[in-house]
Amino acid sequence: MSEGPDFKKLESRMDGALDSLKNEFAGLRSGRATVNLLEPVVVSAYGSDMPINQVGTVSVSDARTLAVSVWDKGLVGAVEKGIRDSGLGLNPVTDGQTVRVPLPPMTEERRKDLAKMCGKYSEQAKVAIRNVRRDGMEEIKGDSAIPEDDAKRFQDQVQKLTDDKVKKVDEMQAAKEEEIMQV
Repeated sequence: MSEGPDFKKLESRMDGALDSLKNEFAGLRSGRATVNLLEPVVVSAYGSDMPINQVGTVSVSDARTLAVSVWDKGLVGAVEKGIRDSGLGLNPVTDGQTVRVPLPPMTEERRKDLAKMCGKYSEQAKVAIRNVRRDGMEEIKGDSAIPEDDAKRFQDQVQKLTDDKVKKVDEMQAAKEEEIMQV
């Protein structure tokens, strides 16, 4: 019996797509302030683009307000601009070396937009998982040492693994959309 593809490696790569999706979902707000909300924000600093957590400390000051304590006073404007340009619909306010980010109340329209973004992120994760499946299938087909019966069994295993991960993505998406749509 031949070895076939490295299923641990395939599963690890698919889990990487799920982890990435989890991080994307953490950035979608659901009515309360979290430090993860500002994770996708990029700041132009020192001649390059940097994540916001590399130029300051993000904290939650109350249920509807985030605060970014900028380490370098010269970057306060860049942090404010980065938050404003992030596409999150936030309007930061500068207070000395701290940038305060009040979160507006969630409207029905904003909730629907976030649910759409949730679907977009889920689809990206599914595409990543399917790409891993394709790589596994090509590995099986490209190995002439694998007997036909074993190749079929390996392909079924790769497909089952893919189906399980896609189902997990769907469950994560449904849970996040429910959280977003709660008033």
